[in-house]
Amino acid sequence: MKKLLFGPRLWVILLATLLVFGGLFAMQWYGSKMMNESMDNRPRQTVTISAAAAKSVSWQSTLAAVGTLSPINGAALATEVSGIVERIFFDNGDSVAAGDVIMELRTAPDRAELKALEAAAELARLESERARSLVDERNISRSELDRRATELDQALAQVSAQEARIEQKRLRAPFDGRLGIRRYNVGDYVVAGDTVIELQSLERLYVDLTLPDRYSGRVEPGMQIDLLVPAIVDTSYTATINAVAPTVATETRNFALQAIVENVDGVLRSGMFARLTLPLGEPTEQVVVPGTAISYRPYGNSVFVVEDAEDTQTVSQRFVTLGDRRGDMIAVVEGLQAGETVATSGLLKLGSGVPVKIDNSIEPDASERPEPDNG
Repeated sequence: MKKLLFGPRLWVILLATLLVFGGLFAMQWYGSKMMNESMDNRPRQTVTISAAAAKSVSWQSTLAAVGTLSPINGAALATEVSGIVERIFFDNGDSVAAGDVIMELRTAPDRAELKALEAAAELARLESERARSLVDERNISRSELDRRATELDQALAQVSAQEARIEQKRLRAPFDGRLGIRRYNVGDYVVAGDTVIELQSLERLYVDLTLPDRYSGRVEPGMQIDLLVPAIVDTSYTATINAVAPTVATETRNFALQAIVENVDGVLRSGMFARLTLPLGEPTEQVVVPGTAISYRPYGNSVFVVEDAEDTQTVSQRFVTLGDRRGDMIAVVEGLQAGETVATSGLLKLGSGVPVKIDNSIEPDASERPEPDNG
């Protein structure tokens, strides 16, 4: 009996519960619907933005690359023979001219031997002259005169050889340049072939770089390229390509080229890292906008174009294809025309149809070559 009574009561409770939750769900749905209709009917809030007009400018296609500075004339100077350092004629970092003596090894024994050889050569010269006078008087034979002349030649050759040995103990600058830091001091023993000091000519420097093989037909000797050295701020240089390698590396599919840059202010150094901009082809007209006008998204880049409505201005989102970038400016290859106005701030608040108010009072000027404000 209890089992029969419990069944209907359970169904009543379940039905009541469903009615309560169904009513709550209906009320929630109705409230959300009314709120959405209210939001849709409410006027959109005007967003204050800065804006700029797309401009048509003549830009040359360029290629960015990196390179390393190296000396046109650079050498690790070493002595030809071993010996003890006797004199040093220049300080570290000094400038020298070609032929200047930088360092000299001990030459006292060599000079003593040179004096003996010079004396022997002088004696051979006197005997040769005496023999010449005697042969005229027919007191000695012609063969004796020839022997003494040969002895003189041998003595003079020995003097020249000894002078050359002494010269080998002098370290001279092979070209004009600036010395590095020496590795030996007076009294040190130097082994032949060991580097004593480095010498580099810094008036002009090579710029060594590599490019992908697809650009091999677009660069040639004589082409000028822009050069920036990050270690030297606020200074740009112009280098000239002087050589292009005739082969491509099979491992990297890159080819090497070399440019020359004038070190007019003397601050460039061998081994410095350089950023290069190479011109490719003739300049072309391109539509450019400030980089802040671009909305970057995984599904595509876009701009918000300002359009005039009846009593206000609105924006519409438009997808674009981007090109080269120069400083603050970026080229739009497709999707925008010169003269159209695009939003440059507040992009996160914008969407198609959103009303806007333009205020450029706080927007900094965009430039192809921006410079820091040092004021």
